[in-house]
Amino acid sequence: MLQQLFVETKARFFDTLNEEIRNEFRLISKAEALFNIHFPKNAELLAKAQFRLKFEELFYIQLQLLLKNQLRKQKIKGFVFGEIGEYFSGFYKNHLPFDLTGAQKRVIKEIRADLGTGAQMNRLLQGDVGSGKTIVALMSMLIAIDNNFQACLMAPTEILAIQHYQGLVELCEKMELSIYLLTGSSKKAHRRELHEKLENGEIDILIGTHALLEDKVKFHNLGLAIIDEQHRFGVAQRAKLWRKNKIPPHILVMTATPIPRTLAMSLYGDLDISVIDELPPGRKPIRTVHRFDSNRLKVFRFLKEEIDKGRQVYVVYPLIQESEKMDYKDLMDGYESIAREFPDFQISIVHGQMKPEDKDYEMQRFAEGKTEIMVATTVIEVGVNVPNASVMVIESAERFGLSQLHQLRGRVGRGAEQSYCILMTGHKLSNDSKTRLETMTATNDGFQIAEVDLKLRGPGDIMGTQQSGVLNLKIADIVKDNDLLKTARHIAQKVLKEDPKLALEKNKVLRFTYGQLAKHQNIWNYIS
Repeated sequence: MLQQLFVETKARFFDTLNEEIRNEFRLISKAEALFNIHFPKNAELLAKAQFRLKFEELFYIQLQLLLKNQLRKQKIKGFVFGEIGEYFSGFYKNHLPFDLTGAQKRVIKEIRADLGTGAQMNRLLQGDVGSGKTIVALMSMLIAIDNNFQACLMAPTEILAIQHYQGLVELCEKMELSIYLLTGSSKKAHRRELHEKLENGEIDILIGTHALLEDKVKFHNLGLAIIDEQHRFGVAQRAKLWRKNKIPPHILVMTATPIPRTLAMSLYGDLDISVIDELPPGRKPIRTVHRFDSNRLKVFRFLKEEIDKGRQVYVVYPLIQESEKMDYKDLMDGYESIAREFPDFQISIVHGQMKPEDKDYEMQRFAEGKTEIMVATTVIEVGVNVPNASVMVIESAERFGLSQLHQLRGRVGRGAEQSYCILMTGHKLSNDSKTRLETMTATNDGFQIAEVDLKLRGPGDIMGTQQSGVLNLKIADIVKDNDLLKTARHIAQKVLKEDPKLALEKNKVLRFTYGQLAKHQNIWNYIS
């Protein structure tokens, strides 16, 4: 029946790529490609058909993302932060606790350039755990304050929001800045005072959780909104921040989850991307080892040696209660065995089912060094900064994904001492589990780990991207075809550099095809 259709229409299919692109890549026509993808005369023609259709699919995704970015910059005006004043310069000269890395300086320069253009900034800041994103965020906020604007930082959890608040208050203690914290646990009296001061412009920086999105939270003049671990917030939630001002604030989204370049191009191709790809000097790489349950006594001996040196230890479990279907060690069982094994030491316990105040109390005890061992679930994956903690033990490590293992490992290695990550497993391991454990013991590089993760899981499972229409690919595969994706993006950039509105006669076919695709895109335009 399909063959009959080709015969009846004489394969008169409209070509969606212009002659220049087809010639440059020796692409067969759309008609030939469609015919040979269904009825290939030989293997060579099948390969040519696949290449042509994959290129086209990836090219139009990149064209849409680049045009969306271009259009947003033209349509959405941003505040011009023309002043680099006393707050930014004073902090840089007098209060910066360490020298910035070359990567941090480069990223701050990129942000400064964005903030002065008059178009709204929409930038993604990627940096591995411990790469120094917080200082970049603070210095960006100081530029807003120098220009008489307010700034806010929104974090996905209360623990992380409190950590950001404490860190920024400490960094800015010698500067006259008004920094406030707002979370779900904030008392009514504090909220009333905060709402009033915020609206009067008496607060310079507001840090908080989803509580920042409440209608009652009204800024005097919000100039910069920073969103941490942005993939944990939905599009509609992020849109609420935009509506806090008549002119939307500049947006900086940060993530410590390294995103493979190919995925970043497809998911965040409409954002400008900055990467901090350098760790601060003096940081020792974390030594990561894989140990089987049969080595547990040796591991316990090592933990005792580290605690005797004055260090602290995390032990992380994947489950809270014992599951009948799984024989993995659960948190409570683990807590009891550790309490038996370490009777002379103080132990904290933290899990997701605890009340926030109980959780914070236990976290605080550990942070202050009152407990030597923290037994926890992945609730500590983000938001705990204890420089004295030098060992991370991950029980049933085969149960965790690569990015989660990497995030957990990043909880140690924050001080000057050598830190360790011990991955505990049983002997029965799948091939994927073996690959994950081998990757973790081989490298500390989050971007390298993210590439392996992408190959293992595919783009659909990483960061919930199955919800993204961009990745509903019909023929291309962003993992296997990553070189082709880069080429397609490069060509799309080249076309738009020469002809930003696709107005030239030779690009008429591109303009028409893009128009047809745009009609069927149900996307939240401009809100990345």
